[in-house]
Amino acid sequence: MSGLESLLIKAKGAANRGETDAARAIYRKVLDKHPRNPRARAALAALEAANNNPSQQQFDAMVAAYKSGRMSDAAQQGHTLAEAFPRSHGVHNLLGAALLALNDNAGAEQAFRRAIEADPNHPASYNNLAISLRKQDRPDEAEAIYREVIARKPDYADAQYNLGNLLQIAERDEEAAEHFAATIRIDPGYVEAHYNLGNLLAKTGYHEEAIAALANAARLNPSHADAHNNLGGQLLALERLDEAIDAFDRSLAVNPRNGQAMVNKGKALVLRKDLPDAIASFRAALGVDPTNSAARLQALFEEAHICDWSKRGEFVLTESAEQAFSALPFVDDPAQQYRRSQNCAQLQFAAATSVDMPRPAPSADGRIRIGYFSGDFHGHATMHLMSGFFREHDRSRFDVRLYSYGPVREDDPARIELRKHVDAFIEVGEMRDEDVIALVRGDNLDIAVDLKGYTRGSRVRWFGHRLAPVQVSYMGYPGTIGHPCMDYFIADHVTMPEGAEQWFSEKIVRLAHCYQANDNLREIVPDTRGRAGWDLPEQGFVFASFNHTYKISPREWDIWMGLLHEVEGSVLWLLRSNEWAEDNLRREAEARGIDPARLVFTPSISHGEHLGRLVHADLFLDTFAVNAHTTASDALWAGLPVLTLAGRQFAARVAASLVSAAGLPELAVDSEEAYAALALFLARNPARLAEMRERLTAGHAALPLFDTAPYTRRVEAALEHMHQRRLEGLAPDHFEVE
Repeated sequence: MSGLESLLIKAKGAANRGETDAARAIYRKVLDKHPRNPRARAALAALEAANNNPSQQQFDAMVAAYKSGRMSDAAQQGHTLAEAFPRSHGVHNLLGAALLALNDNAGAEQAFRRAIEADPNHPASYNNLAISLRKQDRPDEAEAIYREVIARKPDYADAQYNLGNLLQIAERDEEAAEHFAATIRIDPGYVEAHYNLGNLLAKTGYHEEAIAALANAARLNPSHADAHNNLGGQLLALERLDEAIDAFDRSLAVNPRNGQAMVNKGKALVLRKDLPDAIASFRAALGVDPTNSAARLQALFEEAHICDWSKRGEFVLTESAEQAFSALPFVDDPAQQYRRSQNCAQLQFAAATSVDMPRPAPSADGRIRIGYFSGDFHGHATMHLMSGFFREHDRSRFDVRLYSYGPVREDDPARIELRKHVDAFIEVGEMRDEDVIALVRGDNLDIAVDLKGYTRGSRVRWFGHRLAPVQVSYMGYPGTIGHPCMDYFIADHVTMPEGAEQWFSEKIVRLAHCYQANDNLREIVPDTRGRAGWDLPEQGFVFASFNHTYKISPREWDIWMGLLHEVEGSVLWLLRSNEWAEDNLRREAEARGIDPARLVFTPSISHGEHLGRLVHADLFLDTFAVNAHTTASDALWAGLPVLTLAGRQFAARVAASLVSAAGLPELAVDSEEAYAALALFLARNPARLAEMRERLTAGHAALPLFDTAPYTRRVEAALEHMHQRRLEGLAPDHFEVE
């Protein structure tokens, strides 16, 4: 027997007896003399492997603890095995995963690095190491490792997906989308990649593409409640209401306690005008989470639309709700509305980041370039008021551009007329936010004017990206935006008495007479139907209120029913809103001893015809917390006196400004008692009421409220002053225009 063979037999015997150190020493002695000996090399490798890896039973026990969620046990076993087998890739990698689950991110990092040392070619360990770095707020290091893994193994889906997540958090949206798409190309069944891509596309305004991605996620995993819910949200954004509701229902079938799906379904039902079902959905969300103040306020707001006042006392529980507009009718409190607008701004506007201030060069023709932004550039209440303003706008001094994000109604008469009086009419409704912002900034506006505020369909969030060096809130929303991006708010001395500016984030511009635009060429179509044609009595006093039903509260209703009780044969003429409101108001009348037949509900008709039928009303009764705005101007233009209570918040003082500018300041009273007394006095004194009507109708176009050209010059003077301050390097400040 040769010496080599004798050594190999001796080494094998030592290994069989468990004397592994002695066996390894003999094999190494053999390889020193015979480095290519295959038997010695294979035997030594087997001994090394046995030393570097636990038994299958040991490792399986650790895996079982991990899979059953016993992370502490898995980590404890991992630490023990890692000490015994320091070169085991599997042990260190699984230990790192357990430590990640226990939020011991530094420990996980160490484990993954040791796994990589044991096997530098295993991509999962690099991927996991990057996750541990990301959790330690070291995104740059994590990104570098993800990219290294992808370079080594481009078809590794997890690394593509995780890099996409990292980039999405950093708001590098286009790059993130590329990696989610790459994940899907590698693995078309990767549910979360479809889901995250859908959410990212939704964020960046690609609604149709987002719908496709989210639908894929929901199809691949029908139990993915959030995929169904977010899919519904995108369908809702496109007002595909039935499809949206179906998606929300699928989400709720998976998770019956998904409060967000309930809220979203409620929003869709509101747009479908299924108000009781919408309210039920909001209330169901409250059943899941009684602290959901946003759902409560939405329920209360829709209950206000149907004049169900049974739960109005709950409004005090909605203090933290972000919806600013929905809170207006419940309390006349400018301080509270200011706080709500600030809360709303936190959601509407991106987190505070440095935004470059546009610095447009002077225009070639010397005109001030102004952009007006709205979704209502059609036959809408705002345009009934503003059409005269745009007609009179001096385009020799102002380059007037309208950016429309509302419905495209090319055959709408108001839109057709509007186009004649502006320099540009740009449809941006289908564009992504980032594209609109780039377009507008490229237009080099000097002043950007928002006409929507926090009303439905608003895109006021664009103003957070600085569309122009001067930004103005005007006409659309009766309150502050609550965000520093808006420089000015246009008001007047009545809507904004001294001291009220403390509840606005904007600097206040007080116009003489009234802030509200009006058109002195509005056509009044003479009525041909007579009182009987509108179901009004031929004789008897007609109180009227054509406000939206959500503005009516028990406070006004008590007074109005008291007036019907006091004025024999009188009726209350109301705008038909919805069947549930009519039923509830009839019930509320009967509860106060008034025959419900004395409530007369009238349908909406064309604007000119509506103005014509107002001849049959005797006195317009205004609502309190949110006054009549366009409807009050309509009434005054048609010669109908408007009685209002001047409240505290801007929305509660609009009609007071209107009647003052219409030459009837005595119709703005300061208490509910005075309101009731003056209404009763006028109902019993037809001569006094006739004198008021005469003051309105005799040369009404010359009244400050309706004198469109001078009004437009005042607004233009305000815009010029804002522009000049900017050119002089001065910060926005309060000022007045006479």
